Amino acid sequence: MSNSSAPTNKVSNAVTIYETIREEILTLVLAPSSTIDENSMAKRFNVSRSPVREAFIRLAADGLIKTLPNKNSQVSPLALEDFPKFMDALDLVQRAVTRLAAENHTDIDLQIIKDKNQQFKEAVRSHDVVAMIDSNHAFHMAISEASKNSYFTLMYKRLLDEGKRTLRIYYRLFDDNPPPEMVDNHDLIIEAIENKNCNLADKLAQQHANQLSDGFITYLSKRQSQNMHLS
Repeated sequence: MSNSSAPTNKVSNAVTIYETIREEILTLVLAPSSTIDENSMAKRFNVSRSPVREAFIRLAADGLIKTLPNKNSQVSPLALEDFPKFMDALDLVQRAVTRLAAENHTDIDLQIIKDKNQQFKEAVRSHDVVAMIDSNHAFHMAISEASKNSYFTLMYKRLLDEGKRTLRIYYRLFDDNPPPEMVDNHDLIIEAIENKNCNLADKLAQQHANQLSDGFITYLSKRQSQNMHLS
């Protein structure tokens, strides 16, 4: 019995480790560019290195960690100098998939999009940051699937994956309580898709990207010293 259950325990450990580290990276508990290694994580979770290695492989596939030449791993850095290029790419691909979704969606696609948006709203109401990030990702990927263009979907997924921590920083700007206009924008996008209004879907998708860009820049420009009295 113990031998037959060992693989199950191994998988369970790997999943637990993956989910824990993933949440810590997305919520910036593990800082960008910080070093993590299998030995220390194995000690932390009281397991062998094997399930940690499996978890690291999944995290690397998500784009959340990178393997270093010394075989340690690094939390993927946030390259601020590349942020304008990232936003240009996100803007264009997001507009394309949303426009195509308005043109090509099925009734089933539309229902999935609505369901994912409802999950996002529930995450916002419960102030569950990780759930907000994940459900926002799922909402936009549902739109991309409705576009019926697998090449755009692959590009969009990569961009959304890379943007998860940027979204975390954006939420911090509002103390993890996203502004109503962000939630409302999802509803407006759905309405445009449902009505097959391609031009409006395109416009709303661009506005949605601009919300993230403007909010991120605002967060980075916040300074605490301006009202500080040192005398």
